[in-house]
Amino acid sequence: MLSTSPSRRGIEAPADPLRRLLLELGDALLGGGLPVHDVEEELHGLGRALGAPDVRVAALTNGLFVALSAEEATRFQPVGGALRFEQTADVLHLVHRLRTGAMDGPQALAELDRIRRAPARWPAWVADLGALPVGVGVCIFLQPVAANVLVAGIGSLIVVGLTMLARRLPHLRPLLPVTAGFLVALLVLSLARASLLEGPLRTIVATLAILLPGGLLVTGLSEIAAGAASAGSARLVSGAVQLALFLAGVAAAATAIGMPATALANVQVAKPSWWVIGVGLAIAVAGLVINVNTPPPAIPWIVAVIAVSVTVQVAVGSVHGAAIGGLAGAAAAGAAATVVHWLPGSPLWQVLYLPAFWIVVPGSFGLLNTVQIEVGNGAQSLLAAVSAVFGVSIGTLIGSVISRIPRPSFTVLQPRS
Repeated sequence: MLSTSPSRRGIEAPADPLRRLLLELGDALLGGGLPVHDVEEELHGLGRALGAPDVRVAALTNGLFVALSAEEATRFQPVGGALRFEQTADVLHLVHRLRTGAMDGPQALAELDRIRRAPARWPAWVADLGALPVGVGVCIFLQPVAANVLVAGIGSLIVVGLTMLARRLPHLRPLLPVTAGFLVALLVLSLARASLLEGPLRTIVATLAILLPGGLLVTGLSEIAAGAASAGSARLVSGAVQLALFLAGVAAAATAIGMPATALANVQVAKPSWWVIGVGLAIAVAGLVINVNTPPPAIPWIVAVIAVSVTVQVAVGSVHGAAIGGLAGAAAAGAAATVVHWLPGSPLWQVLYLPAFWIVVPGSFGLLNTVQIEVGNGAQSLLAAVSAVFGVSIGTLIGSVISRIPRPSFTVLQPRS
């Protein structure tokens, strides 16, 4: 058991192993993109399991404060850097093993260091190429026309090239949204002007889907709803700025080639059938699995949860609209991930839920309405975009509540003698 003896207020304990463990794990979880209220809950539970029931945690988007009791000095730990999805999954399993007593503190710190240093499952350029099937798959879903799907594939290669360049030259990364929006829109709108394709807006959105900040916006709203207003507001501002940069790039491309505002209307040339939706979804999920370095043992379970959530989202959304569909899809993802997590040997809830969340989040579909605000379609589009994001945020909170349902225990009743 790690020591939890309190230090005098205002005096740092030179080497408090439990507090250091909580700080390092909180840093890793925040670096994995978990909402701050989930990080606080994980660390509170871990503190109780390790003998510090009065642990105090305050998480922000850029770091966290931890004290083992009200009398102990508080220490701040800044977020060291972002973790890949498979690293986040390993950290969550590490926290679970600590809470169940399968690992002690020194072992956990050593394992956490190993996780941080672990190389990716495949080279970065392979992960970047995952943007290609994501763009193609989303376009099959949004605009199932051969010409549009082909152009989405070409545009996705532009996104891949820009992502690789931003990795090699980090000082150019802030320009990625506006540059990607401009180049992709320039390609698609030029072909539309030449009458080689119709409905360019949905093709642009599908191509940019993997870069859009939908997850950031929804996470921020869910944090505000959970009481973490500071962190949630910071994410909302960051996501809104990124979205504005994408919109600026698209608008600049339309201006550069002299396209009228009506060219960016939300027009669906052909309505996809169920089997087309399934094919598009399968291709997009395959690209996502590659892009985020998904742990191979978890892939079948993740695909099952995504299938359930998207089926519910499409079925409900086709009747009641995008906002209610997003809410239902996010809640269904939480319920499906919880049921799968109850099965022996299955992944943790967060590992199952996060990929489904990335698919359900209306980042790409919300932009359909948001782009139209830019071209003058006004308050109705704004209301539709905001309601879609709020719908998924509420569904995310519902899914989080469902995940806290204890695993049922099934016992066989013996007949009385």
